Amino acid sequence: MEIGTIISLSIYFLAMLGIGLYAFKNTQQSSSGYLLGGRQLAPAVMALSAGASDMSGWLVMGLPGAMYMSGLSNIWLAMGLIAGAYINYLIIAPRLRAYTEIANDSITLPEFFENRFEDNTRLLRIVSSIVIIIFFTVYTSSGVVGGGKLFESSFGLSYEIGLYITAGVVVVYTLFGGFLAVSMTDFVQGCIMFIALVLVPVVILIEFGSYSAISESIEVASTNHMDWLAGTTGLGIISAISWGFGYFGQPHIIVRFMAIRSLKEMKIARRIGMTWMLVALFGAMATGFFGLAYATKNGIQLDDPETIFIVLSQLLFHPLIGGFLLAAILAAIMSTISSQLLVTSSSLTEDVYKAFIKKDATDAQLVLMGRICVVVVALIAIAMAHDRESSILDIVANAWAGFGAAFGPLIIMGLYWNRMTIYGALSGILVGAATVLVWIYAPFTINGSEPSHFIYEIVPGFLLSMIAIVAVSLLDNEPSDSIKTMFDQMTRRVREEC
Repeated sequence: MEIGTIISLSIYFLAMLGIGLYAFKNTQQSSSGYLLGGRQLAPAVMALSAGASDMSGWLVMGLPGAMYMSGLSNIWLAMGLIAGAYINYLIIAPRLRAYTEIANDSITLPEFFENRFEDNTRLLRIVSSIVIIIFFTVYTSSGVVGGGKLFESSFGLSYEIGLYITAGVVVVYTLFGGFLAVSMTDFVQGCIMFIALVLVPVVILIEFGSYSAISESIEVASTNHMDWLAGTTGLGIISAISWGFGYFGQPHIIVRFMAIRSLKEMKIARRIGMTWMLVALFGAMATGFFGLAYATKNGIQLDDPETIFIVLSQLLFHPLIGGFLLAAILAAIMSTISSQLLVTSSSLTEDVYKAFIKKDATDAQLVLMGRICVVVVALIAIAMAHDRESSILDIVANAWAGFGAAFGPLIIMGLYWNRMTIYGALSGILVGAATVLVWIYAPFTINGSEPSHFIYEIVPGFLLSMIAIVAVSLLDNEPSDSIKTMFDQMTRRVREEC
């Protein structure tokens, strides 16, 4: 490994640990402070933290690789994600921020569901926390695998050492700094990703001299890469765009909305977040698209298209800058791992330990338990990640759909329909999650194809979950007057402050 690359990566790791130390000294030593930053995030930090924890290594490896392989037909996926993120900011963020505070200052989504519906049975909290704990522990494992493979393929270290370095740095700053550390490091990591995804395609464009020259080189490699509809069908386009539905139910993203310091600043956060997302997504697509032109021109053969960003970072730049660009991949991976670790820890602490084991736990005990849970979840994730061939990774590939279908309709209807009931909410979670699992693993086909190849599983999962919520709620008794009063308070506050 070049000395410049080592220097850049060392600076990056030290910066992340330094931010963790700063956050540790400035975090309120309370459950709300450790797990939600005391609801004091600035709009820029909230926006970039949400973006960085959302995109993961998919942004700098998966999407460029897809563009390298199949070209502009991937733009439908980007359009769906952009639309979903914007609608999420517009219709979910303000109401969720206000409602979680009004509903007994709820810190986690399961706690919010329980307080929102005055669920004395605690079924909502139990079921939703189980979904979060299981899927996010697995999700975290996939991020650790990504870090291990990056160190193995790019830095010449063993896969196992890569696992421990990636997880170790994340655990340290998450362990001590909590939500504030995760959000601040996400902000810095988001900035690194932003710069990297602008820098790489711009340098290639400068080298070619014009976009037309790039297009000519791409057409030499493939005549279909310039066609938005190549290899797609109507249902395929719907499936790609439907990725946007997933945003409404991703706990590690929407928890950021709960932490912004003021409803009035939500519009600023939306503008910053969407600008970051637009530039980052199109930068990632341009990296893969322009990377194909560069590889074709220079006779470069890639065994794995998802390594195009890594290859370009090493060929086009001085090792010092190349190390910075590799840090962007680590930033994408680590930002998501830290968010998932903290959400899982929050659910274990608030929705299991405090709710069922020690109801009178002090703030100091809850913070300590939160830190213990961070370590425990990380160790389980590392243990899972040791098996690179594990079928767990197949589950992770569909976790976005699972969360989107299980929680998305529940959150939308819970924020906008005061007639929704406890059992309507519970049925929505169960029907949404079950539909996704059946769609993925069902022993039947549709027109000769597996259901998930026919249409993305979030589509039937989301629709059936929504239908279940409405049908069961209408069949159930109306919610209490206190629930309706709380709903009205939220609506009035959003109207007055946004």
